[in-house]
Amino acid sequence: MLREQDVGHRIVVRRVVGNRGGRPVYSDALGELVELTETHLTLATRQGRLRVPMAEVHRAKRVPAARRPTAAAVVELELAADEAWPAPTRARLGDWLLRAADGWTGRANSALPVGDPDRPLPSALDAVERWYADRGQPALVNTPLPLAAPVGAELDLRSWGSRPPVLVQIAPLTALTGSRPALGAGAEPAARFVVELAAAPSADWLEVAAGRKGGLPDAARHVLTAVDQVRFAHVYADGALVAVGRGTVTGRGRWLGLCLIEVLPAARRQGLAARLIRALADWAAEAGATDAFLQVEQSNAAAVALYRKLGFTTHHTYLTRVAPH
Repeated sequence: MLREQDVGHRIVVRRVVGNRGGRPVYSDALGELVELTETHLTLATRQGRLRVPMAEVHRAKRVPAARRPTAAAVVELELAADEAWPAPTRARLGDWLLRAADGWTGRANSALPVGDPDRPLPSALDAVERWYADRGQPALVNTPLPLAAPVGAELDLRSWGSRPPVLVQIAPLTALTGSRPALGAGAEPAARFVVELAAAPSADWLEVAAGRKGGLPDAARHVLTAVDQVRFAHVYADGALVAVGRGTVTGRGRWLGLCLIEVLPAARRQGLAARLIRALADWAAEAGATDAFLQVEQSNAAAVALYRKLGFTTHHTYLTRVAPH
């Protein structure tokens, strides 16, 4: 049987689903274990979340991790993420993207080395350094792993630093739209909270985002709003804003991108983040999207645990590399 340390890993479960001729009928399920209690376990599968009572479990065990995504799948997702977080100043180096947004967030102020830079790797990185130096900014390079491992090796030779690892996580929209997450401990009635989606952020929404990201320069407003399909989630309690989030549909309409999910301290442990995400997922599904993605620092244990319970699994990781002074 399974133990608490198996949570977050890929498992297979054989469960009893019926009886035929006096003999049990079994069915197997494969996915990531997102919850384990004395009464049930919950899997994130390709078809969505599956909750299995322990009384139905015949056998369960951990299995090897799924195959790594193909290079094409990583590129597709990275480009969808770039489209969802558009830097106002952009250039190309062959297939590579160069992005700047007055220093607001690493994603909008870094090179994305996917594809062919149309020159030898050392020359490409020299050009990246010059481009950012011309703008008075430190050079940053986002390296999706393992796709950009050769770039990372060259940056190691140049003594570039690294920010904490970021997980790029995905989930089928069916896992988000079909679930009704329970409220957290001590939660108040759902009727007290109102979730509203708007095509533009309110002043209060921007104030919360500014506090989280250290201010909002003009470039930040471009990053937040310059997407064709975008919604800003506002959660109100008794007329006061208590939670925010942002969702975009990009990648040829396939991907819901979730970001800036923030619940104010006084309203936490009410299940508001899950409710907000579900509202954005419902909107994205109506727009034709089929999958969701988000980016979360590996060290953010609380957020990683929340997203795991909602059915997110890690697609790939990336490091933001920082040029030496």
